[in-house]
Amino acid sequence: MKYLIRILFVLFLLGVAVGFYIKSQPESFADGQKIIGVSVLFFSFILMPLFIYHRWKDKNLKDYMLTQENLDKMRNKGPEKSDNQ
Repeated sequence: MKYLIRILFVLFLLGVAVGFYIKSQPESFADGQKIIGVSVLFFSFILMPLFIYHRWKDKNLKDYMLTQENLDKMRNKGPEKSDNQ
């Protein structure tokens, strides 16, 4: 999955670069904008969801929710105050 995401990211960068190159040509300005637009849509609707799924697939969402139990854990893990201060 990691390699697939990297390959898709490189394809996205190539698409944007090609789009800007084609956009710089005076006769094909609209074609360059279309290529850039398709690349951004690809990034938004294919690459980003794959990346988010890959990063969150083995995580426990309860650890990241702000519940009373987690608030108590955060309060108890604070730095110990010394008597010298």
